[in-house]
Amino acid sequence: MIPWDQRAARVLVRPLVHSPVTPNQLTLFTLLLALAGAGLFAAGDLALSNWGASLFVLARFLDHFDGELARQKGMSSKLGYYLDYAAGALSYGALFLCIGIGLGNLELGRWGIILGLAGAASAVISMFTNLGIDKARDTADEGEAVGYPGFAGFELEDGIYLIAPITWAGWLLPFFVAASIGAAVYCLWTCWSLILIRKQ
Repeated sequence: MIPWDQRAARVLVRPLVHSPVTPNQLTLFTLLLALAGAGLFAAGDLALSNWGASLFVLARFLDHFDGELARQKGMSSKLGYYLDYAAGALSYGALFLCIGIGLGNLELGRWGIILGLAGAASAVISMFTNLGIDKARDTADEGEAVGYPGFAGFELEDGIYLIAPITWAGWLLPFFVAASIGAAVYCLWTCWSLILIRKQ
């Protein structure tokens, strides 16, 4: 089943189909937006964190637009495929690191940095293992990324949308701890999946 956010992106991106905007430009724009959102968390300020969460969620939603635009314009490419993977990894890596810095200056101390680095490393490693899974399944040449586990039109990745209301409600710290652990577990799952695929 096609995820709900991807369905929405498919409709909302249509005005750009006949514009000079390219899928790769959209990817870079969403990356910059995500990095700006992530950076606001590093200050350890509640108001800035609220804005950071809003920007990051917007960036992750817009992340679906580049692929949909590429399909509708017939502009799918290997560069776009790799760029999309790299943008996702950098976005999540920056988010973990910046939240860790912000919370490290407040409640978590050095554990903020440790969890932030663990989450960032997990995001980057997961990018490489997912690329390996794509290659092993022969989908890389088609420009299609590996999907996340999902149910009823929602993917595991969609959990990131919760960061906005959770941050606004003042529950960023427990969410960050749980997300850092979850990112490490997901990283191990992708590594194990790649090992199993290569054994076949």
